[in-house]
Amino acid sequence: MSAPPKRSSSARAGGDKDKSKVHKLSLKGSAKLVAEFFQYSIHTILFQRGVYPAEDFSAVKKYGLNMLVSSDDQVRSYIKKIMSQLDKWMLGGKISKLVIVITDKDTGEHVERWQFDVQIFKKASSSSKSKTSTPIGDENTGEEKPTATEKEKDKTEAEIQQEIAAIFRQITASVTFLPQLSGNCTFNVLVYADADSEVPVEWGDSDAKEIKDAEKVQLRGFSTANHKVETLVSYRLVE
Repeated sequence: MSAPPKRSSSARAGGDKDKSKVHKLSLKGSAKLVAEFFQYSIHTILFQRGVYPAEDFSAVKKYGLNMLVSSDDQVRSYIKKIMSQLDKWMLGGKISKLVIVITDKDTGEHVERWQFDVQIFKKASSSSKSKTSTPIGDENTGEEKPTATEKEKDKTEAEIQQEIAAIFRQITASVTFLPQLSGNCTFNVLVYADADSEVPVEWGDSDAKEIKDAEKVQLRGFSTANHKVETLVSYRLVE
């Protein structure tokens, strides 16, 4: 899906503490938590990378941090539409990765690519077959879906929230090493969903929108008893 038009600007975030509660997330609860993480990731990247102006964002408390979310009606509506489908795919265990691509509107060149790989922990089964995943958004590329047979140890809510907060702190800190984006930029969200996934008409197959000769930096990840998410940012070096 393509994004609303861009404008300009900059970034920041803050910190606080979360309550600790021992519990075990159900598969449904874990899927919801991952989908919610993706939602805040989109907002945070748009803010931190200046894809939209800073004055179009407002602060909300989440993960013990002051998170910035877009208050622009068009952008919110676009992200809400993405999340509405993403929630369904997450609950169905249909997703292997979510990608946010920032593109220079003038040249059409992809300048930054944020990739979130999703592993779903499943019991080993001799009858289970690996499925293929397709990036949803312009052209078809099959890819093996990452799965894991070992479960993560149970964690408290506070431990999971701390892991997620650490990722957002890294995204915020990434402005220190990522090249400054120049010109007008827009963004696309790609979701790698199983080939047998039900896809709404407004979504289409997409190419992977890779960045040529990209520099890549592996960031932190987080896990629940059911899912593991890893983060990677690729970017074009300024010549």
